[in-house]
Amino acid sequence: MNTSDLGLPVDVPSTALFTDQYELTMLQAALRAGSADRRSVFEVFTRRLPEGRRYGVVAGTGRVLDAVENFRFDETQLRFLHEQKIVDEPTAEWLTSYRFGGDIWGYPEGEVYFPGSPILRVEGSFAECVLLETVILSILNHDSAIAAAASRMSTAAGERPLIEMGARRTHELAAVASSRAAYVGGFSTTSDLAAGFRYGIPTVGTSAHAFTLLHDDERQAFTAQVESLGRGTTLLVDTYDVAEAVRAAVEIAGPELGAVRIDSGDLLLVAHKVRKELDTLGATDTKIVVTSDLDEYAIASLAAAPVDAYGVGTQLVTGSGHPTCSMVYKLVARATSADPATPLQPVAKKSLGAKTSRGGRKWAARRTDADGVAEAEVIGTGPVPAAMADRQLQVQLVKGGSVIEREPLDRVRDRHLAVRSTLPMSALQLSRGEAVIPTEYA
Repeated sequence: MNTSDLGLPVDVPSTALFTDQYELTMLQAALRAGSADRRSVFEVFTRRLPEGRRYGVVAGTGRVLDAVENFRFDETQLRFLHEQKIVDEPTAEWLTSYRFGGDIWGYPEGEVYFPGSPILRVEGSFAECVLLETVILSILNHDSAIAAAASRMSTAAGERPLIEMGARRTHELAAVASSRAAYVGGFSTTSDLAAGFRYGIPTVGTSAHAFTLLHDDERQAFTAQVESLGRGTTLLVDTYDVAEAVRAAVEIAGPELGAVRIDSGDLLLVAHKVRKELDTLGATDTKIVVTSDLDEYAIASLAAAPVDAYGVGTQLVTGSGHPTCSMVYKLVARATSADPATPLQPVAKKSLGAKTSRGGRKWAARRTDADGVAEAEVIGTGPVPAAMADRQLQVQLVKGGSVIEREPLDRVRDRHLAVRSTLPMSALQLSRGEAVIPTEYA
């Protein structure tokens, strides 16, 4: 493996410039004022879920851990900052040895979250914590949005597998992150080889319409593909006449043909016709894969169709209408001096409007009913009530600047599916609604 979990090639290990300029100008001013070393606590949360969504999905945590580890400034970057007069000489000197040395706690990747959930808590000096704001939000906002869309699509698909096929519909690096987030949300495979290489996600893919059009006729194209990939391949049957293509596909590959793919037309109607044709020809085990701008609603509408798998692209990598989660990174507590013994004081934004926050380092727990079904997200700043002690949601991810553990992606995916099953049944409805459980402050 020659890349990090963040998806960066080994020759570009630094994430230090994946940030906004004001993080560095705040650092410079705090260093000059003597307040940069004050102990601070920052939290990541969202004030509301995307409109109509009933729960969120935490995704990107593994990439955040890599970003934190790789957040360091090399000589070339420091020269750029100095030449562009972004930071002064003392600040540039301070940045030469920057390494995050604090602690990070958070919801395990794959967990669900609700408004106010403190899904990540970053503790250390103000200087070392404030620099991480932009890169952490960039990763969590993107990956959690994709994972939430994937989770809804997974719910709609039921037991039928989902293929992530969105690489050509987004930025090339975002495509890899999207594949990872989609896998967390319940997808089974990806068409993106970079995602397969970096994260071990199973990859799939056979041919496009261009391959059929390359040949003199469809039969030549099918023959070439079967001879190269075997009878278990998937043949694309909607370049010309679907019924004729299905007959040719079975004649060439035999009843052992693995699958046919439909990428256009009325998918419900065409799928029924193709299934009937396949069964008539004796290819009763041949699967039907459908693609073509699917989202969770289109997938749900095909529940009664003889479809065996779905390929999803554009709607997935754009968050199915919600490409971000509106997460924020806010200072919630700080000391009044650099003395490590100075107690932390809660701080919070109190401006007019909806952009307020709650001060204090928070714990979070999920209350369940007698059947183990979630009924409330409970958040507090004081002592944890005894009844909530064994239901804590946050786990330590980084201690003293060192990552404690990196989880296999399959474990993260399994966690999400397990946690999703503990939500009230209404969480799985695709209709628009409010958060499926309330957020309560203890």
